[in-house]
Amino acid sequence: MSQWTDMYKQKLMTPEEAVKVVKSGDWVDYGMGTTQPILLDQALAARRDELQDVKVRMCLSVAPRQIIEQDPERKAFTAMNWHMSGYDRKKCALGQMNFIPMCYRNKPSMYRDLLDVDVALITVGPMDKHGFFNFGLAVSATEAITKKAKKVIVEVNEAMPRVLGGRGECIHISDIDGIVEYGNHPLATIPFTTGDDIDAKIAKTIVQQIPDGATLQLGIGSLPNTIGALLAESDLKDLGVHTEMLVDAFYLMYQHGQLTNRRKAFCRDKVSWAFALGTQDLYDWMDDNPFLAAYPVDVINDPFVISQMDNFISINNCIDIDLFGQVSSESAGTHQISGSGGQLDFTDGAYRSRGGKSIIALRSTFHNKKTGRDESRIIPTLAAGTTVTDPRSQVNWVATEYGIVNLMGASTWERAERLISIAHPDFREDLIKEAEKMKIWRYSNKR
Repeated sequence: MSQWTDMYKQKLMTPEEAVKVVKSGDWVDYGMGTTQPILLDQALAARRDELQDVKVRMCLSVAPRQIIEQDPERKAFTAMNWHMSGYDRKKCALGQMNFIPMCYRNKPSMYRDLLDVDVALITVGPMDKHGFFNFGLAVSATEAITKKAKKVIVEVNEAMPRVLGGRGECIHISDIDGIVEYGNHPLATIPFTTGDDIDAKIAKTIVQQIPDGATLQLGIGSLPNTIGALLAESDLKDLGVHTEMLVDAFYLMYQHGQLTNRRKAFCRDKVSWAFALGTQDLYDWMDDNPFLAAYPVDVINDPFVISQMDNFISINNCIDIDLFGQVSSESAGTHQISGSGGQLDFTDGAYRSRGGKSIIALRSTFHNKKTGRDESRIIPTLAAGTTVTDPRSQVNWVATEYGIVNLMGASTWERAERLISIAHPDFREDLIKEAEKMKIWRYSNKR
């Protein structure tokens, strides 16, 4: 231990000293979610008057980024983001941040093969007796980022859970150029909240599609949380988890005894995951827990890996779906809301699984605050500029509070008919008229 302790002392520095490694024109990477730095971000922002053209990549910010707050006109720093949080969305709308499109499974390979990283500034857990620092809640592409970086500076937060692999969950002190200590500061959390009666109705429809021994992937939000809570109350047995995002719904299933991972073909007997965001209870469960195995996202989201697990059930929500079956889960027109994430990865992988199902779940309507009216989420065509997250050729099952339908293998008229059947009744006649105009409605269909 003394060897690594001596090295630690040699590399320990203040935030101000650490960020001196950043030069004008550099590509800097902040990592993802809870691995984004706090002190290093503040220190780098303080250099705004002496730097130019510093490009900073990040993902899913869980706190305000000072390089943006202190430089809103982007004179020194250009912020870019792989997946938008609420904060990121606002900054993107203001022109203070740019989005980076991706399929999430490709993120590590893009760093390995295509992208430059001059400096990585990453939050980690404390060093262990073997000289390793843990990436904690965001394994994801962090290993690929740090391996590509010319210089790696870590910000040590003692509150970061020590997660077990899998692989790719840690970095050795010999691969680090500087260490900054942040003390023991609580990590960002999000509450576990379930939805209303409409979400409960959708959840009930979906849970009926899940057999004993299924392996699950859930997205984020009140609807997936509602599904998880209903699963925890169900009689289903021996469920498994293989998910890009580890959320409290899985912890709830574990507490109720449904989660065993006994039937998984990949990483049997363990939950396999890439990053996590949730309550402190979730983080406490993850800490040093051999029941959980972290992997880089190019393993977790690989459709080939997903397809090896029988009865793989992928459940994600979306913003809109049109009558052709095109799904948007990330933008409204050109307004970026979140990101592609791994939805297409799991849509593809779950369909390939024997007995598997990819389910896109959505409420049939939303309340438009601008117009003051309820509007349909099932629409004739996506609005101009809207990003297609899942092409129509890859969409399998779609569920609303009015039922669940399969689109895979369906012609354009069948898709229109099935989607209209699960649209809100108030909008069905108008959708039929639009389908007729687009020549995707059979005149023999009942109205």
